[in-house]
This record gives sequence, structure tokens and C-alpha cells, in this order.
Amino acid sequence: MRTRRFQGHEVGAVGLGLMGMSWGYSASERDDTASVDLIRRAVDMGVTFIDTAQVYGSGHNEGLLGEALTGIRDRVAVATKTGLVITDPATHSMRRDGTPEHVKRSLEESLNLLGTDTVDLYYLHRVDPEVPLAETWGAMAELVQEGKVRHLGLSEVTRAQAEEAHAIHPVAAVQSELSLWTRDAQGAEGGSAGGGGGMSTSAENPGDVVGWTAENGAAFVPFSPLGRGFLTGAVSVDSIEEGDFRSRHPRFQDEAAEQNMRIVEVVKRVAERKGATPAQVAIAWTMAQGEHVIPIPGTKKMRYLKDNVGAAEVDLTAEDLRELDSVPAPVGSRY
Repeated sequence: MRTRRFQGHEVGAVGLGLMGMSWGYSASERDDTASVDLIRRAVDMGVTFIDTAQVYGSGHNEGLLGEALTGIRDRVAVATKTGLVITDPATHSMRRDGTPEHVKRSLEESLNLLGTDTVDLYYLHRVDPEVPLAETWGAMAELVQEGKVRHLGLSEVTRAQAEEAHAIHPVAAVQSELSLWTRDAQGAEGGSAGGGGGMSTSAENPGDVVGWTAENGAAFVPFSPLGRGFLTGAVSVDSIEEGDFRSRHPRFQDEAAEQNMRIVEVVKRVAERKGATPAQVAIAWTMAQGEHVIPIPGTKKMRYLKDNVGAAEVDLTAEDLRELDSVPAPVGSRY
């Protein structure tokens, strides 16, 4: 696979997000043994930038990754996150906790589950409005000084928040949602494809965070580059099982989903012209937003892993990008 640079090291141009193996999507399809096998197979295919979080299954996801990396830990850049605590697993409800005590305690828990002495990238999963960012980030910087973390990252932040943290300790990566139907992180008006219809996690427009990361030597890491599966054209409203959080997602409701298929049709048209799959085109679009962009599509199935990895070899032309950039705005907010 082609590679991209992360803090002086080469990593696979397409990473792997593990959330769905433990949390959020299609519980009936989860299989721990298959997930461990898939992670190990992904590493063999050149996927060396792997993302998990403490909140994904209350540590279950980190445990899976730790098991999968037995004997191959040195081949992978491991990213995990802190700052969120599950309050109701059934509804996927969470609260934020950015206290120094929490971020330090949760790292010890993560290291134990991951079976490693050091995390390559430690994200603040969400900024806690009740705790000054400087206080949280300062505590995380101490973990770098202690040698337990190599680099620090932020998730779903504004440009101003990234600048505030960066002034205290270097921000190595920002992870936010970015796809053909969600462009908040590019400072798009309304945050969505076509310039409208999206909803930021902040009361303000986050600004061009993708541009900020490029300017400051940080990676930008898109999660949900496939629009939670919708942009592949393989996910229908009827196929989403009870308990899958997409069943409550505004963009997956009947009328909205029907109108949002207009976006998928454009992706399919470009994919057919390129001899690629819609998934590969959607992922390749995120990669085309900058050489510092490393998407982390998630999957539990080997055939989709191969599909996602193949996106690294899809070169979109200026014409392709113009067509994709002009897709209709999505119907429904992103949360």
C-alpha cells in the first residue's frame, strides 16, 4: 500500500478504525475472533495506523487490539482516546470528562488493555466544557514527558481550540468526521456537502481545521469517510438493525435517506468511470484533501477491508474531484 507520513514515520495511507467491532453498529455481526484475525490481516496488507478508544465498549475494543497486536506491536502506530465515559450502553449515551485525574487514570487502563508500554497517539476524544482545555492538555503533555505517550491529538475541535492546545504542546493529529456529505472540518458553510444541512459539534463553525493541520505539521484523520456506510450504496434503511445507532441518525431516516441517495449516485458514477468501487472513491476523496490526510474507515468484514485498502491506489482527477465536490447537500443533520 502507498504510505503517508505521520510525525516522521511512514504509515499506511489508509488506516483502520475499530469502533464497530465493539460499539455502535450491528451488534449481531460482532465476532471477537474474526475481528482479531481481521486486524492482523490488515497489518499484513500495510494498514499500520490503527484507531481505538477507551469508550468503545468500555475497554473491550482496546482489549481486542491488544490481543491482535501480540508479537507485531512494533509494526503499528496505535491511537486511542480519553475524555468520554459511557453513561448508558443501550442508548450509546456518554458524558465528557477532561479532568487531569481521568485522562491519566484512563491511560493506565488503556495501556493495560492494549498490552503496551506506550501509545503512539493519545487523543482527547471531546473537549470537556467544564474543564479548561489548557488544564486537560497540560495533563496529557505530562504523559508524553513520562514516556507513556509519544504524540497527542484532538478530536472534533475548532481551529481555535487546536491553536490553544498547540501553544501548550504540539498537536500531532486532529481526528474529525470528514466525508462527501460532512465537511464541517473544512469550514464549509453549514458543514456539509454542497454547503448546507450539516451540524457542527460546536455552536460555531469549527473553521478550516483540515487546513490548520496542514499548516502546523499535523495529520488530519477523517473518521466515517464512508458516511457510516451510506456512501457505499450498500446500506439501506431496512438493513439497519435495532440497537444500531444509525437507526436514530437523521440522515438514515426514510425520507432523508431517499433524498441522500442522490449523493450516492454521483459517487457510483465516478466509481464506474474509474473502475473502482463507491467505497474506494469516497475514501480516495478524503485522501485528495491533502497529503497529510489519513482516513480510518472501519469494517468487521474481510471483503470490505480489501475494498478500503484498495482506495489508496485510486487517483482522482481534477474532473473527478469537481464532480464529487458538487454533490447535493445531505438531508438531515449529522447527529
